[in-house]
Amino acid sequence: MTLLSLVLPAYNESERIGPALDELFGYLGRRGEHARDGAPGSSELPAEIEVVVVDDGSTDDTGAIVEMRPEASGSIANVTLRVLRVPHGGKGAAVRAGMLDARGDLVIFTDADMATPPDQIPLLVAALADHDVALGSRIQPDGSDMRATQPGYRRLLGKAFHLLASVWVVGPVQDTQCGFKGFTRAAAQDLFARQRVTSIVFDVEIIYLVRARGYHFAIVPIRWSDKHGSRMRARPGLALRVAWDLFRIRLLHRGNGRAKDPARS
Repeated sequence: MTLLSLVLPAYNESERIGPALDELFGYLGRRGEHARDGAPGSSELPAEIEVVVVDDGSTDDTGAIVEMRPEASGSIANVTLRVLRVPHGGKGAAVRAGMLDARGDLVIFTDADMATPPDQIPLLVAALADHDVALGSRIQPDGSDMRATQPGYRRLLGKAFHLLASVWVVGPVQDTQCGFKGFTRAAAQDLFARQRVTSIVFDVEIIYLVRARGYHFAIVPIRWSDKHGSRMRARPGLALRVAWDLFRIRLLHRGNGRAKDPARS
């Protein structure tokens, strides 16, 4: 029986984690009812699912709020919820910890605010049926970009970031920073064990490794909405960190050639 792991990195999310998990488990609960009724679409997701909230050294009640939820006691059949507590190291470090700790045959990480709604999860699961990696993209087949709802300064910074990343590291992947990506277990264990960057640039590093290691990947257009409450602030120090991390990715992984046995060959 296939197990799907959903990894949610969270840092000081006490105000948003409850509503986000309400949305996620509302979707999973409805799916469970359909599965028991034998309704169409009940096989879109694996029968067993674990949700792993990675508490990134929060100083608020994020972890406690998650642990007190009824889903942590098995209130939804074949769905489990647990908290993985790690020292504060940033989003990249939290995602790496969760991906390596996850027990699933398929592993997806998604933003804890549910900027990508949970009904998009089956899209990545379907892509992983014949790919090692599924990269969510906010750019739609018609060329429209769901990031258009972001503030102007975020869009401008994003374009500059992509220009640097595409030239140096990721090639044709247009939306590196979409926080919705899926992996087979074999690919996740290989790629995240090699991850060294813990800043917001970690997505770029993972995509670089996906290509360098020879994994088959799919670009999957998904729905997404900008959620208020982002803690990212455009500061000179952050800009320098991003530039340095982008530059050093290829240097960090000069010895990481193709995987001897990619999950799909």
